[in-house]
Amino acid sequence: MASTAPQAPSSPQAPSSPKEQSSPQEQSSEAAPRRSRGADTRALTQVLFGQLKELQPGTSEHDRVRGALIEANLPLVRYAAARFRSRNEPMEDVVQVGTIGLINAIDRFDPDRGVQFPTFAMPTVVGEIKRYFRDNVRTVHVPRRLHELWVQVNSATEDLTTSFGRTPTTAEIAERLRITEDEVLSCIEAGRSYHATSLEAAQEGDGLPGLLDRLGYEDPALDGVEHRDLVRHLLVQLPEREQRILLLRYYSNLTQSQISAELGVSQMHVSRLLARSFQRLRSANRIDA
Repeated sequence: MASTAPQAPSSPQAPSSPKEQSSPQEQSSEAAPRRSRGADTRALTQVLFGQLKELQPGTSEHDRVRGALIEANLPLVRYAAARFRSRNEPMEDVVQVGTIGLINAIDRFDPDRGVQFPTFAMPTVVGEIKRYFRDNVRTVHVPRRLHELWVQVNSATEDLTTSFGRTPTTAEIAERLRITEDEVLSCIEAGRSYHATSLEAAQEGDGLPGLLDRLGYEDPALDGVEHRDLVRHLLVQLPEREQRILLLRYYSNLTQSQISAELGVSQMHVSRLLARSFQRLRSANRIDA
């Protein structure tokens, strides 16, 4: 009778997937590509800005490089938009508004100033989103497309005001956005539904005319948001009271009237101190106030 050969003992079963149990070394190697992607984006952004600087605005090549910059930095917009998930607005809309801020940051960024683009752009993106929520308190329903166009009209109006040194005409806004003048006027009309206040009434505390007359005026608070990181290290050069006023205005987001009540001085005095503070910073030739 033939004997049966003894069977070799079975070896332990190998794990079915390497994801079931990963060593610290493996986890570290998985995180490395994410860090690499971030570094690649920063490097690409630097290269693209270098190319953009050499190109003539309005040319197809300039538009192509500018579009590549927007696309490469969209993750920054999505990161900023995620901070507003608790608001009752579609995230798609928030990202779209944040993208407007990104485009503004790209158009204003100067790589020769030694500031990293994400550091420069993030306050502008967040400021654009905050302004969207501030202005999105609607008392009358406005079609979504008209509302989105209204946001773009406001942004274009501010950019053109900065470029021209005056409030742009309806035709200039329409040309910038490649829409009709009637659409621009419709957007202005739609803007009336966002606040139940009179657009012709002078605004409290700032000494400026009504909201319709202010179309295109640059918002000093948004300008402050953009420069927060840039002026922080310059505050120590200012007198203590001016330091406090700047902090209250641009970090605590108080109005001039609120600051005057906080310090026990007139609103006009606060306005003069703010102007003098930025004049000191301009004299330092470090930022454009």
